[in-house]
Amino acid sequence: MVFKRSPRPLGVGGPTAVPVLDPGAVRPGGVLSGRVDLVGGTAGQDVEHVALELVAHVGDGHAEAGDEDGRRGLGGAVVFERHGVGGPFRPAAGERRGVPFSLPLPWETPATGPHGRHPGAALGVRTELVVAGAAATGDPVPLAVAPLPAQEAVLEALGRLGFAVRSAGLEHGRVGGTGQRLPFRQRIELAAPQGPAEVAEVELTFLAVPGALEVVLEADRRGGAGSGGHDAVSRFTVPHDGPAGPRSWTALVDGWIRELAEHRASYDLQAVYGHGPGQPSAPRAR
Repeated sequence: MVFKRSPRPLGVGGPTAVPVLDPGAVRPGGVLSGRVDLVGGTAGQDVEHVALELVAHVGDGHAEAGDEDGRRGLGGAVVFERHGVGGPFRPAAGERRGVPFSLPLPWETPATGPHGRHPGAALGVRTELVVAGAAATGDPVPLAVAPLPAQEAVLEALGRLGFAVRSAGLEHGRVGGTGQRLPFRQRIELAAPQGPAEVAEVELTFLAVPGALEVVLEADRRGGAGSGGHDAVSRFTVPHDGPAGPRSWTALVDGWIRELAEHRASYDLQAVYGHGPGQPSAPRAR
């Protein structure tokens, strides 16, 4: 397992601080709440501040579908959000106190297990404690992030169209031309159904903002006479409430796939959020 839940004291006999998250998964754009359990050291010490960091394990590899631990192929931790939650105060020796917190979760936060069909991302929350000018961070505790309804609807529609999740993971880099804010993105790879269609595999990235969900689709094209086997990339934007009902979602996503299959080349993406289907997209970000 990547995340451990062991308090780490600040120096010999120093205080410890461990985040305790409220039960249940939080959605991107939602509020992460809980408390920091602070325990004073062997002597009273001034705690200058307590902060919380949101971390993600990001690597070039992908976690394979069916990997229950969901950590294989993931690399080092990246801090993607930080908030001060308390201090200054002076806990007595051995004193226990809870510091409540309520923090906004970035809209682009990846889901840790969308739809239960792939392992998603390894995310965590850790504390930073500063005492007498010295800072220490604790071990992260796992953070569960549920997909937005539109994200889940897109994945369900792809499943109804015969696409199967092959792998998922986080990788460094931004999708060119978009309003992406985080320094990494979640990529989900789906195998296309067997048949004569030109698309062999689809790679999916979600980029959410308060009013809409941007869906970046990249198709691995099957080789063939005159096809060249090159990739096609498109970007589509849908409101969070999206169309009504599974059939409408399936028709929408099917249209995206058909448009992607018809592309003969990738184009530079000039637009950002708010444009509808059919806008040309940037090449794959690496």
